[in-house]
Amino acid sequence: MPPKVKITREMVTEAGFEIVREMGIEKVNVRKIAERLNCSTQPVLYNFKTIEEIKRAIYEKADIFHTEYLMNIRDNDIMLGIGLNYIRFAINEPNLFRFLFQSGYAKEHSLLEMINSDELKPVLAAMSQAMGATEEKTKEIFLTIALFAHGYASIIANNSLEFDEKSAVKHLTNAYRGAVLAAKEEE
Repeated sequence: MPPKVKITREMVTEAGFEIVREMGIEKVNVRKIAERLNCSTQPVLYNFKTIEEIKRAIYEKADIFHTEYLMNIRDNDIMLGIGLNYIRFAINEPNLFRFLFQSGYAKEHSLLEMINSDELKPVLAAMSQAMGATEEKTKEIFLTIALFAHGYASIIANNSLEFDEKSAVKHLTNAYRGAVLAAKEEE
C-alpha cells in the first residue's frame, strides 16, 4: 500500500488560489479545496483552523502574485507599464482582481495604509527610480494614478467596459502627466 500524500499548508493555499482564479472567492470552501486535493476535509482543516484563515492565506498568495504581475513590465515607460499591467490584471485575472480589491480582505483599511504597505514597496521603488523623485512625491503621484487605474480596471473587471489598449495608454498618460504637474506645482 503506497504511503498517503501529506497535505501541506502550501498545497491547501495553492488549491484555494486556483479555485479563486477560476471561480471567485465566493466558491472557496473546505469541501471544494479537499476535492481539488483529492482528499477528505480533515487534512485541509488540520493545516488551518477555519475557512477564514484559509482565505487570508489565499489573499497573501494572490497579493504576491499581483505584485509580480505588475512588475513584469513590457513597456519602456515604467509608470505607464505598471498602470497598464494593473488594468491587464483586471482583464486577465478578474476573479483575483475582485478578491484583492473588492472583497474586503485587504489588510489595509485606508489609502494611507495601502501606500505604506510592504507589498507596495517594490512598485514604488521602481517608480521612484524611473521618475527620479523622492519617495513622498512618488507616493503622491502613485495615488493619483492608482485611483485612476483602479477605476478603469474595476469597470473592466466587472464586465462593463471593453478594453482598448490605445485609449488606456492615452488616459493613463494624461493621468500621469496631470499627477506630475500637480506634484511640481505643490513644490
